[in-house]
Amino acid sequence: MSDQPQYPVEGKTLLLVDDDRPFLNRLARAMEARGFKEVRTAETVAQGMAEATGNPPDYAVVDMRLEDGNGLDVIEALHRTKPDARAIVLTGYGNIATAVTAVKLGAIDYLAKPADADMIFKALVAEPGTKAALPENPMSADRVRWEHIQRVYELCNRNVSETARRLNMHRRTLQRILAKRAPR
Repeated sequence: MSDQPQYPVEGKTLLLVDDDRPFLNRLARAMEARGFKEVRTAETVAQGMAEATGNPPDYAVVDMRLEDGNGLDVIEALHRTKPDARAIVLTGYGNIATAVTAVKLGAIDYLAKPADADMIFKALVAEPGTKAALPENPMSADRVRWEHIQRVYELCNRNVSETARRLNMHRRTLQRILAKRAPR
């Protein structure tokens, strides 16, 4: 980390919201090592909303898909409570529509998982208006297809039969695709 952050974090608070406890704990330790005064964690939307509205942090990193709902609700609550808070969204199910929604609700950036602590920290402290670097490894055609299927699946409220109908795909084929891990 040779670059000095544009937004010094000494004395600042950070809220991390993610339902992956090992990742959450590793990220919390990494952010403390980078100078945040206080790093608070939450594993659910409800806990995140309570933290964001009760004692709003200066910075936040929020996973989009949590067990009890959508992390964008936390972003929205934080932006209403503390409009100058800098928040980013992490997700394993990235697409353009959710990225646009996250920014409209107050997020400053949107990162696809897996994202390491350095990437997250750089996104948090980046100068406003800074252009993101182009990805070194763009998504493969298989990954783009998988992302599209996931987007339609979410639009259909995770209804396999309706998703299969909209994609003009056999239901069993769709179930096999959904059961697999995302391609690289």
